Amino acid sequence: MPEAPPTLPELAAIEAVVRLYLDGLHEGDAEKLARAFHPCAHLYSLSAGEVADLPREEWLAAVRARPSAQSQGLVREDRILAIDLAGEEAACVKLACCLPPRWFTDYLLLLKTAEGWRIVSKAFRTETRAG
Repeated sequence: MPEAPPTLPELAAIEAVVRLYLDGLHEGDAEKLARAFHPCAHLYSLSAGEVADLPREEWLAAVRARPSAQSQGLVREDRILAIDLAGEEAACVKLACCLPPRWFTDYLLLLKTAEGWRIVSKAFRTETRAG
């Protein structure tokens, strides 16, 4: 039996969390980011061919310590590329965003918790581009 297509409210709720993340990223607002990410969340990337695992709290501390893209007048360019839902409780979102000169492709895994949709994991790729 095929699954029912996701409801529009679920997609809208997922997009709202992703927008909160993107706003927080550009504004350097760790509180917005904390609301988008579940407390257990981790961020993953590759560093010299090895998996780098960054817990949410360490990432938020780094965000608080750096100047925001917005405060530096840097361009904001972000877009949701895809949303893939598994039932009504799990989703994967692919997006493109930047903190110039770094451009990112993010894969966000979201779960629908008792508090609503939250990002529980982020895996990303970074590309440095000349201005």
